[in-house]
Amino acid sequence: MELGGGSIRINKPEIQQRVLNFLGFDKETAGERFGFLIDSYKYGAPQHGGIAFGLDRLVTLLLGLTSIRDVIAFPKVQNASELMSGAPSFADEKALDELGIALKEIKEKE
Repeated sequence: MELGGGSIRINKPEIQQRVLNFLGFDKETAGERFGFLIDSYKYGAPQHGGIAFGLDRLVTLLLGLTSIRDVIAFPKVQNASELMSGAPSFADEKALDELGIALKEIKEKE
């Protein structure tokens, strides 16, 4: 069972540019959207990273349980819903407008 995970962040502008190119961003678009990040590396940003421990996984092991669902605060059920909050649920028109999302009705095939 994995108890934690982490990574070391990219700290070289040429590597970050290659990753963005791989993700489909041309140089101009990458500069517009992520230029602040790429430029910051030119000033010698140190390597940085982090690690995060899964407390729920650790508690599962310490209690000798076999499922993380026994200790997780808001477990999802098989259909990916969350019983305490009722998520996922419908978004109202105002929220959709703020996010620039339009709903389109799909006609069923006959």
